[in-house]
Order: sequence, then C-alpha cells, then structure tokens
Amino acid sequence: MAFNYWPFINKNKTTVEKDHQITVIPDHVAIIMDGNGRWAKQRGLPRIAGHKQGMDNVKHIVEVANTYDIKVLTLYAFSTENWKRPEQEVNFLMKLPQEFLSVYLPDLIKENVKIEMIGDIERLPKSTQKAINNAIEKTEHNTGLILNIAMNYGSRLEMVDVVKSIAEDVRSNKLTPDQIDEQTINQRLYTSHLPEPDLLIRTSGEIRLSNFLLWQLAYTEFWFTDAYWPAFSEHEFKQALLAYQQRKRRYGGLE
Repeated sequence: MAFNYWPFINKNKTTVEKDHQITVIPDHVAIIMDGNGRWAKQRGLPRIAGHKQGMDNVKHIVEVANTYDIKVLTLYAFSTENWKRPEQEVNFLMKLPQEFLSVYLPDLIKENVKIEMIGDIERLPKSTQKAINNAIEKTEHNTGLILNIAMNYGSRLEMVDVVKSIAEDVRSNKLTPDQIDEQTINQRLYTSHLPEPDLLIRTSGEIRLSNFLLWQLAYTEFWFTDAYWPAFSEHEFKQALLAYQQRKRRYGGLE
C-alpha cells in the first residue's frame, strides 16, 4: 500500500535570519534526529508521516547551519540497530533518501552543499545506494557546508572496522603494536577527514548517545531539547548555538 503524506509537509519555511548575538560558531555540529514517530502520534498520524516531516526539516536545518557558516553538519539518519523496527517502517525509511534528494538535491547544489555519508552503505537497498552515490557525485566539487549523513551507521561497528584494519596491518608487518596510538585510530575512522564535532544536539528529550560517534564525541559539548525532530526549528538551533557559546572548553586542562 502506498502512502503519500506530503500534504502534511510545510515546505514554506520562513527566511533564516542570522542572530548577531551568536559570535562563537562551532565548526562541526552533529545531531541525533529523534522523535519523528512521537511527533506523528501526537497528531493522530502514522509514524511514517513523522519520518517524512523529519526529512523535510533536514533541508531547513541545513539552511540554518549554512547561515551561520557551520562547516560540517552530521545527521544521524538510520542506525545499525534501526533494522529491528517493523519491516514496513524500515522499507519506508529506506525510500526517504531517494525522495528527499529528488526534491531537494538541486537546491543543495545551488547552496554549494557537499553531501557525504558514513556507515555501511553495502547493506542498504540498491536504489538507496544509487540515490546517495548520485548525490555524493554531483556535489563532490562543492566547497560549502558538508552535509554528512550517518546511514546504517553504528559507532561500535565503526570501531570494529578500525580494529580489524589495524590487526590486518600488524599481521602483514605494516604496523607494530608499539606504533598504535590515537592518531592510528583517528586515521581509520569513517570521519577521518572531518574535524571532531564541537556540538552534539539531540532532540525529543532523550539523553543518551545511542551508539553515535562514541570516539569522536570525547570532548564535544552536548545540548538536549524536548522538541521532536520534525518540530526542531531555527529557534531551537539558535538556542543550542547560544548555549555552546557560553561553554568553556578546557579539554581536561585549566581555563
């Protein structure tokens, strides 16, 4: 059975206006987009309607991030644990990247956004892989905001891949155990070419990391909001940036 919930989508977002009180800008913001299903339930809609609204909100939040000259925006879209959800919901989630990119990719290209992905892409349906790879290819020369989508991503899987890579190099005598340090691990992470997140935002009132960027978030500032992801607005994003501006980042040392 086909579902079409685009009538619930608000595509006419207001123009983003930069708040000049915000003067300390994080280079890399990571967001755990949570609460799509609960947002839909509150409105008497199926969970998938919340996922559609959530995907629409991605475009708006990209606009906000661009306005503040944020360099990297990493969004947790689908985890390695999300395969446990009902088959109908998983199938719908697998189609969302195609729908999102078919609608918004031309705008993202105009806005100089570069699309990247972290996660195990090989397990995704071929049509989903094709849509993502097409977007990556068409934006590879863009020099603006990096929109980094974590799709079929799990931090523990990433760490296992790192350990396997190091073990293989030790076995082939390319590396000795004494040479293994933090840099050895950093160079093998999915995010090796990106700065570590400065700010993590999680929506929906949940206060946990859910297997997201566990190594990379070692010194990241956290900000939580009760707003469900489809309702996460420019205002909440500004509040997160204002809170980040007040933090004193000491990295284990003294101020």
